Amino acid sequence: QLQLVESGGGLVQPGGSLRLSCTASGGPLDDYKVAWFRQAPGKAREGVACISSPDTTTYYADSVKGRFTISRDNAKNTVYLQMNDVKPEDTGLYTCAADEVLLLFNPTYYDFWGQGVQATVST
Repeated sequence: QLQLVESGGGLVQPGGSLRLSCTASGGPLDDYKVAWFRQAPGKAREGVACISSPDTTTYYADSVKGRFTISRDNAKNTVYLQMNDVKPEDTGLYTCAADEVLLLFNPTYYDFWGQGVQATVST
């Protein structure tokens, strides 16, 4: 059973950077398509970035395109979300999800989820 653990969240000022990690155990993460979702208080969960497998095609929400980068390190069984030039509206609980099927930003059918990590953008 694949298990996902996120790390790297915290408080950052607008314009700053954060790198989130999604590390898997119980199986090779490169067998799975992985997406990052975020949810702000009072708002619906939204997909942020997705990376395919075995190729590394990436997909981004328009709101983060050009600022966020999703990538894999198969040797570390980890998927990263590099967040640059962050804005207050990037604040939220960031959760990674994995599935063998490319689901992009539809959270309904992802089989495996982490617990999430908080990222707060504020002065």
